Amino acid sequence: MTAPIPRDIPDLPAVPGMPALLPSTVPAAAVVAPARRPLAAVFRLLVALVAAGAVTIDLLLGSPVRVLSHFTIQSSILLALVMPFSARQAWAARRPLPSALTGATLLYVTITGLMYHLLLANEASPFPLTGEAATPTGWHAITNQVLHTVVPVAALLDWLLLTPPGRLHLRQAATWLLYPLAYLVFSLTRGELLTPGAPDRYLYPFLDVELHGYKSILVNALLLGLTFYALAVLLVALDHARPNPVRHRAKTGFRLQPPVG
Repeated sequence: MTAPIPRDIPDLPAVPGMPALLPSTVPAAAVVAPARRPLAAVFRLLVALVAAGAVTIDLLLGSPVRVLSHFTIQSSILLALVMPFSARQAWAARRPLPSALTGATLLYVTITGLMYHLLLANEASPFPLTGEAATPTGWHAITNQVLHTVVPVAALLDWLLLTPPGRLHLRQAATWLLYPLAYLVFSLTRGELLTPGAPDRYLYPFLDVELHGYKSILVNALLLGLTFYALAVLLVALDHARPNPVRHRAKTGFRLQPPVG
């Protein structure tokens, strides 16, 4: 037996207004899938091969322990390891590597190039290289230019032309300086372990305790550390100010047809 239908239906409550949409905290990159970028992948793989090849030649021509003690070699090895993974991400349309890692790599190879051309290879600087290190010959001359000029320039071009902007952050700048600080400790410890007068006891003139003493070396390290931090801040600022070189049109899943008539 069914219930009787009431004659008078009570008034329904008024429908409230549409609630205001809260701003989303999800970045656009998390919604729009990255596009496949074979050009960036090939370029990064080539840079990695060039850096790895130059490092390998230096290792074959000299003492591996001594060669691996250079900041130049260590930063180039880091680049040669990071670039293939970054190339794979670009080739397979995956999320890019963490900016803390790629930014640190960019900073270190940039430091390598600037320190060499402004201080070590500049006769007007207070810390020029002397002897065979100042005028390398043969394969050493080639790898010297590759690691101090070609590789840093290639890393900067990859960042400027093949990397989306706005990924570096100011909070990362201080963290990036941990490796140069660790290298300073390593270099001074290495010099103390070697006998006085040993060749290449200190690999860089501005870290040569025998010539300048610890007081001057620590002052040099402080000034260089402040310079490196300023360079890191400059890279972050430029990363947020530069245009996007890899902007692409996102696919919407449908296509608008032009009107017929």
